[in-house]
Parts: sequence; C-alpha cells; structure tokens
Amino acid sequence: MFLRSGDKPRVSGLLFLAVLSLIGAPAAYGQVTAEAPAERVMTLASFSDSMAAVAKKAGPAVVSIDAKARPAEMASRDSQEVPDDILEFFRRQMPTRPATAIGSGFIVDPSGYIVTNAHVVENAVKITVRLDSGEEHPAELIGLDDETDIAVLKVNIGQALPYLRFGNSENVRVGDWVLAIGSPFGLNRTVTAGIVSQTRRETAVSTPFQRFIQTDAAINRGNSGGPLVDLKGDVIGVNSQIATSTGDYNGVGFALPAIEARQVYEEIRANGKVQRGYLGVYLDSVKTEFAKVYGLGETRGAIITDVRDEDGPAAAAGLETGDIVIVFDGQEIKGASDLIEKVAATRPESDVQVTFLREVGDKMERRSVEMTLGERTIGNARLRGRNRPAPVEPPVDATKPFGLTLTEVSPAMATSLKLEGGLVVREINPASFIADVKLSNGVDALGRGDIIIRINRQAVTDQATFTKFAAGLKPGDPVVLHVLSPVPGGSTAILKYVQFTVQ
Repeated sequence: MFLRSGDKPRVSGLLFLAVLSLIGAPAAYGQVTAEAPAERVMTLASFSDSMAAVAKKAGPAVVSIDAKARPAEMASRDSQEVPDDILEFFRRQMPTRPATAIGSGFIVDPSGYIVTNAHVVENAVKITVRLDSGEEHPAELIGLDDETDIAVLKVNIGQALPYLRFGNSENVRVGDWVLAIGSPFGLNRTVTAGIVSQTRRETAVSTPFQRFIQTDAAINRGNSGGPLVDLKGDVIGVNSQIATSTGDYNGVGFALPAIEARQVYEEIRANGKVQRGYLGVYLDSVKTEFAKVYGLGETRGAIITDVRDEDGPAAAAGLETGDIVIVFDGQEIKGASDLIEKVAATRPESDVQVTFLREVGDKMERRSVEMTLGERTIGNARLRGRNRPAPVEPPVDATKPFGLTLTEVSPAMATSLKLEGGLVVREINPASFIADVKLSNGVDALGRGDIIIRINRQAVTDQATFTKFAAGLKPGDPVVLHVLSPVPGGSTAILKYVQFTVQ
C-alpha cells in the first residue's frame, strides 16, 4: 500500500554492520579484538559530527504545517430540503469540525517562501505555519501542482528567515547517506537518517512526472512536504510517499527529486501554476515484441493507444490510434514516458513538428505533421462515456490459448462498441506466463473483461481462428495483442498493446 506521508528503540542489525564498517570489524565472528585503531574511531566520530552539523544547519528552516479544510457536510447543511432519513436530517444539524491535515515544509527563500506537498494544503481554507522558534503565522497558498504533488506557500513576518538550498539530485547515488526532517505525528523537527535505496523510482500511484528518490530514512505520516537533505545540508528531495502495510514506516519512503521540485517551485512562484504542453492522447511504449512484429528495426517510439481528446492538438493534426510517434520537435522518442516529458516541457501554444509511423496495409509509413500544443491540466482529457456495455454471457465452449479463457463478443457488446469481432477475456490462469505480463506503467497487461481484437496484425474474428493462430506460435516468438478495455459507465473502450514473448 502506498500512502502520502502526511517504545523501546532497537538497534538494527544493518546499522550495526554499517558501524562496524566504519570502526573496523572483529577478525572473526565471535572473536573479541583489541581496541579499534584510533583513526577509525575518529572516522566514526567525524561521521557523527557531520550528521549533527547537518541537522543543526537544516533544522531551523523546516516548518510544521496545519491546514484546515471546510467540512464536507457544510454545503449540505445549508440545504432547505429535509431528507427522508430522519437520522440523516439530525446529522446535518449537528456541529461539524473542520478537517485538519498536518504536514511539513521547508523555507527556500529568506522572504518566506515555503515548499510542501500539495496534498497537505489542497482544499484548505486556513493554513498555519509553525516555525522552528515555535512562532505560528498564517500562510498564503501561492499555488500547487497536482502532477508532482508540490505546493508553494508564503509567510510574511517582516524579517529574513533561515532557508535551505536545492541541491543537485542528479548526482545522488544509491548508498548515499541522507537525513529526513519533518513533523511525523506532529513531532516537529524530527530527524531520521538512512541511505538512498534507489533513484528514479516509480510507484503504484505516481504520475508521469514523479520519479522518486527511494530511501530507508524513517518517513511517517506528517513528514509529507519535509526535506530530504544530503550531508552538505542541501535539499535533494521533498518527502512525499511511503510504501506501507501498516500505515506507518516500513523502511520504504519516496521523495520527489530536487531538480523537479525546484522547477515546479520557480514556475509557481512566477506564474501561480505550472504550464505544460498537451497532446490529448493515451500512450504506450514500443517494446521488443512490437518492434519485431511490426518490422520497426529499433525498439523505440510511443504508441498512441487512444486519441482521448476529440478537440485536442493530436486530433486536430490528424493523429490516430495506432500511430507510433518517433520524433517530437526534432528529438527522438524512446518511449511513452519520454514523449510525455518532452511534450510537458514544451510551452503551451508552441508550434511543433511530430514524426510518426502509421500502419497502411502491410507497411509502416513515415509521416510528419505540424501542430500547436495545448495546455495540460488535470481533467482536460474527455473520454466519450455513454452506457456501459451489456454484461458478457457465461462462456460456452471456452478455449484457453496462452492460459486465457475466452468467449466471443456478444451481439449487444459488438453493437455498443461497434466491433466486427473480438474475444472477451473471462479468466486468466494465474500459473500461465501471460499472467505476469505488465504494461509499461507496471500494471497487469490483461484483465477480466478485456477484448482482444488483433494478434500480430491479424484481426481476431472468432475463437477458432485465434486458437489456430496461437497454436502455430512457438516459444521465443514475439506477440502483440490489440486489446480494448471497456470504460466503466460508457460504451467506449481504451486501446492497449499487450506485448510479450511466447514461453
């Protein structure tokens, strides 16, 4: 489970080994040695001093944040309509308490600008910042960015404040020592230490603009928005999420790298928001199997799985589902995330050239178009929702190629989705290799209710044809399935490319 990070101590065995590495381990396990060399003891003392110095330097610039939001029931209490349920009526009349979020932040400018997480202050009607001195001051929300979960606040107290500098997170290495500072459970100026466990890490709930620094420094609820600092005292990340099975620290925390946080901070400070380019499409990455099946030669490019915005730039330029973008404004595209980053880094209203491949018969034609980018905002993707497709009838004479139990599309579903064929996935054998196939974003490639419409550029018309084709494949052969995932609440579906090698 991933959460936004918003009694007796025990010595860790790993920490013990780390200390041994600094002072010198015994000659053999269980063997007591003479006093450790003085220079190694001094090394350990110097390391301890450096940690203390970092905490002393960074601590005064870290703040605690209390954000109060309007109670959800407040709007309904103003209603003149009396609900049928008398208990609900009395519930509406009872006093309600504002919801309070507690988090952390850090000052990045002596004039009082503060960086924190967007989820700490979103929907807040009152934000209070508590400084290291204990003083409390009201804060103004300058702006926030949901895509990176970063918000910028401002306090005005008429004097210069201690502040932290953004470091170069590009130089962070796995194994580097780091400190996390914040207010877990409301305990302000709490300092924890650990190492960088990994860089550029995606999580189950991350956006395309979040590639986290993973750390084992203890991060708990209330640490959200606090700094992750290096041994120079520079901010290398903004603590944002934890992976947990209990709701609290499990040794896996995530911080947005400073290079992204600084860019967002500067743009919010200048414009009140972050402006990103926008195409209006869903994307997937070309993998090895796709490149082989489509004869691309190279494993690169971003496949358009849906032109989701009928009024967006891609639709206006004539791009279609199935097109493979290989060059964006003169820059080669490695995959879906690469294209998203390049588009987002381009100013809205910019004129760009896009080069793509389109399947025409048995060939992939190279084409180029000029387009004007739109502006990316959350919610600007408009899926065309209508009625949910009719339920699939129980399987009859189901076949199981690749470990899949499949049935043909019902007439009602074919009409609703305008299909000329296809097979519906009813079950996936968990022991089959296809159960482990993932999409580029790490989620399961196939799910119950998905509709297979093509296999290796051949239309799927019925079970017999699909089964015969699948039976002719041998281990090591590449496979690309065109799969439709029906959208809940509408008679439309999202196209995805399931790429795998037969095992």
